[in-house]
Amino acid sequence: MLDPDREASLRRAIEELYFGYRAFTALPDKMLAQRGLGRTHHRVLYFVRRDPGISIGELLAVLEVTKQAIHRPVKDLEERGLLSIAGDSQDRRVRRLSVTPDGAEFEAQLTASQMRLLDRVFHGLGESVEAHWHEVMKRLAQDTGR
Repeated sequence: MLDPDREASLRRAIEELYFGYRAFTALPDKMLAQRGLGRTHHRVLYFVRRDPGISIGELLAVLEVTKQAIHRPVKDLEERGLLSIAGDSQDRRVRRLSVTPDGAEFEAQLTASQMRLLDRVFHGLGESVEAHWHEVMKRLAQDTGR
């Protein structure tokens, strides 16, 4: 059982994370919705742009999702001309993903809105605050709840 003060502090952290994430995704969500797309589409574009030629299997591992969960978003992006899919030169069973020029431009717009927000938020807080925030996010991402 947690101390009541500690519980209150952790509940406040949960709410801050929730509302912070809502603000972080608000503008990209609007931009995506205008094209009939959602957050998963943004994640796919983001990670494919960062790692051109990533295989479907590698993308599944990065996003920690199933093939079924990623199939529709990848197809949507390909149909809209934002993503291209090509066979691997060494193994024809492997499919490689790349963003198209339009996909790269759209991903850049989405991600730039988030970078501007983070830049505003971090501004004036000092490097140590930003470094601590990175450490907290890293620890959250690595904690599987075990």
